[in-house]
Amino acid sequence: MSNPNGELSFEQYLKSNVQEVEQALPGYVPANWDIPSSLRESFLYSLMAGGKRLRPILVLAAAESVGGQAETALPAACAIEMIHTYSLVHDDLPAMDNDDFRRGKPTNHKLYGEAMAILAGDALLTHAFYTVVQASRKHGASAEAVLTVVEELAQYAGLSGMVGGQAADMLGEQGQTTLEQLQYIHEHKTGDLIVASLRAGGHIAGANAEQIEALTTFGRKIGMAFQIQDDVLDVEGEQAMIGKPVGSDEKSGKVTFPYFMGMDASKREIEQLTCEAKEALTAGSIPYPERLLQLADYLMKRNH
Repeated sequence: MSNPNGELSFEQYLKSNVQEVEQALPGYVPANWDIPSSLRESFLYSLMAGGKRLRPILVLAAAESVGGQAETALPAACAIEMIHTYSLVHDDLPAMDNDDFRRGKPTNHKLYGEAMAILAGDALLTHAFYTVVQASRKHGASAEAVLTVVEELAQYAGLSGMVGGQAADMLGEQGQTTLEQLQYIHEHKTGDLIVASLRAGGHIAGANAEQIEALTTFGRKIGMAFQIQDDVLDVEGEQAMIGKPVGSDEKSGKVTFPYFMGMDASKREIEQLTCEAKEALTAGSIPYPERLLQLADYLMKRNH
């Protein structure tokens, strides 16, 4: 793992941490566990399907930003990626978004069937909590910090968090959902797991209450900006880059920020939220904010 004050360029830092996470992920599934082969294959197919690995990188960068060691936060980073992956597997199911492709590859249920995809998602979610505990078992994180992370992951990923946002998204439709309801959907369906990632890294690294609050505000702002950017890319992105058909939101009748505000206003909102996110980190409580600031800019300018 790189030091936040190291000499790596941001691109090198990003690539290094993505590689670190991808090398670590399969190792958290013990080889000696007796698992049905089709379940193991389905589980690993989606977990190792690539992607930006944004949430685990936020965990690591948050730990570094308050002077902690990224290695200690690695189990929490991998755990959150498992939760994120489970949500994608279930989102893609015919009963939900009914998508055939994810990241340019067939979705899990297209290869393994709906039943196995559901079970793989269940396994990813439950195994995440086994994985996060390894921060204490193997890397010396305090039991109290890990207990807090487990509690917050259950909250931010569950009823009042990501699952609640997904439920609101399923109920929403053009002509009925308001802008305020859309903000609720984005804040919880997407933003809560981003906030949980930053808070997890902070807790594992021993951040104080002021630092956790700064990381939380940063997460809220970039989480909303990230989802608005997704809405924009669904309109004007390239299918080869975003890994699914452009315009899928409009075809499925989903409400989006461009639907309410138009493209120009949506892009201005992304810039404003990113600026506010960065201000939360530079107020003085975060000693090493550089990598998180770079991540905010990277997310604002991404094309997939």
